[in-house]
Amino acid sequence: MIGLVIVLAIAVIAVVGWIGLRRHGESPVAAPGWVPTEESFRDPSTGRIMRVWVDPVDGSRHYVPEPP
Repeated sequence: MIGLVIVLAIAVIAVVGWIGLRRHGESPVAAPGWVPTEESFRDPSTGRIMRVWVDPVDGSRHYVPEPP
């Protein structure tokens, strides 16, 4: 019985973690200091329009959903 409870708890944690994951480089909002680029694209898996932002400190690219 305790084994079943442990397995169910692990399954619930895994599902909640999976739902909360973002894709690589995706952020819900742009951070202070990031600079928007002219690049945007439609994410094929979600259908959202994503704007590309660049962090000038390290040159990393970030993808932020455009407002509807």
